[in-house]
Amino acid sequence: MRANLTTSEADVWVLVDDRAGNRAQSLGVAESLNMPFQTIEISYGPLIKLPNIILGASLMGVTRATKDLLKTPWPKLVIAAGRRTAPVARWIKLKNNNATRLVQIMDPGSDHGNFDLICRPAHDGGQSEDNVLEIPTAPHGFNAKKLSHIANSWVNPLGDLSTPRIALLIGGSTRRRNFSRDMAQQLCRQTSAAAAKANGCLMVTTSRRTGDVMGTVEAYLSGTYQLHRWDDGAENPYAAYLATADAIIVTGESVSMCSEAVSTGKPVYIFAPSGLITAKHARLHKALVDGGHARLFEGDVDLTWRPTPLVVADDIAAAIKARHLLDVK
Repeated sequence: MRANLTTSEADVWVLVDDRAGNRAQSLGVAESLNMPFQTIEISYGPLIKLPNIILGASLMGVTRATKDLLKTPWPKLVIAAGRRTAPVARWIKLKNNNATRLVQIMDPGSDHGNFDLICRPAHDGGQSEDNVLEIPTAPHGFNAKKLSHIANSWVNPLGDLSTPRIALLIGGSTRRRNFSRDMAQQLCRQTSAAAAKANGCLMVTTSRRTGDVMGTVEAYLSGTYQLHRWDDGAENPYAAYLATADAIIVTGESVSMCSEAVSTGKPVYIFAPSGLITAKHARLHKALVDGGHARLFEGDVDLTWRPTPLVVADDIAAAIKARHLLDVK
């Protein structure tokens, strides 16, 4: 729940920036608290490239426009994600005589003791600390209630897509791994065959990172399918595909897409060829498979399987309340 509040009215501030994944994580946790919050847009200057051990609790890395947003009265709680927001969160706490509590998603980069709760993905590794909550996946804004609303309110037609519907979420190359044309060909052939075997169809959505293999994706999809290209200008059906799919296949290099898929409680299959997957991704996939939330995609899809949904944002919100991080006078 988000109210249209000014910073003088809100007990909870959410620091968001231009990284969509970090933004989704912070907002997902705030929404799970089920109380009003204020979103603070953070923009950065050139000094943000300095390590956080140098930036400390400061506004050295942000623009004048951002500095103008940060003023009293200070909030009881700040929620943020990623290394770049951490100095801003620490500065707010310092200005409020350490009375503001800080919840940081992912490692803040330095000075762990200044944060009241650090929500660190288990697959990232790291030492156990009293203020660290290890989380199995990334938090986000999808849950059963929201997905049901999306399914009932989606106005764009799904055309002649008969059930069962299998959502195919395609990412692409990362800084460390290449999503090759051979991988794209294998994925599209296998998913098309799985949909045909189930007498169903594919709902396919791509991302900015799919670019180099987009032609391969288009060439090797077959049967009945709907394809959304990330740059085609139409409304992105990603959320609707999650909400209306009978099963989901997702490329395993995307932590966020894997995390969002396993929140649905639908059969989730992770496409994880060795050349695409880092050791960190492999640890995430193993945890999801071992926990009964997903399976590795090897060509078959079991539509009768009912995995346990995993909604990490709700778990973090519960931890915030259990640790009384909002009980600040």
